Amino acid sequence: MKLMTTLLCAAQFCLAAAVSAAPLSITLPPETAAFKPSTLPGYALAQQKCSICHSADYINYQPPGMSLAQWTAEASKMQHVYGAPISDQDVSIIGAYLAVTYGSAKANDAEVQTASNPPAAPVAKVDAMAMLQSNGCLACHAIDHKVVGPAYHDVAAKYAKDPQALAKVTTSIQQGGSGKWGEIPMPPFAQLNPEDLHSLATFILNQ
Repeated sequence: MKLMTTLLCAAQFCLAAAVSAAPLSITLPPETAAFKPSTLPGYALAQQKCSICHSADYINYQPPGMSLAQWTAEASKMQHVYGAPISDQDVSIIGAYLAVTYGSAKANDAEVQTASNPPAAPVAKVDAMAMLQSNGCLACHAIDHKVVGPAYHDVAAKYAKDPQALAKVTTSIQQGGSGKWGEIPMPPFAQLNPEDLHSLATFILNQ
């Protein structure tokens, strides 16, 4: 009887251990929080970038009535402390959206408008002449007289009244070819990016 009791207790212990070791399955409730809609550009940016790391519920945990400076500082903290994939410009735009939508700022505040619409970064001016030299173009061409290929002045004159001039000259630079100005072939410059090709073609057509 004592042996039977011992075996029964051992079996119960093993069963209890097996039950306690079974993996637990937890089902989280579906995500229902969403950023409040707004016409400010920070709304789309917040949906795109803030949602990568946390729920929109996080916004509701912040103190009510936060100012533009406070919300911008909060967005900046996400960038610098937690490594959020947002730029300084993103911080300003998102901060303005959050301050208006969840804080004390107004959409027509001058500071909000400035933060929401930062000036575009200046586009670096391409030095077309330096590009012509670095790609060896001036070994075969000159501005005002024929070398191996035609003068750029003559190319500009030929296409002066052609509405497709820019596209044609851009293609000629990119793909090269022969026959337009003689039988000596022009090598292709396929390594140039679209911006550089556009700048060179524009420069040539302005001669």
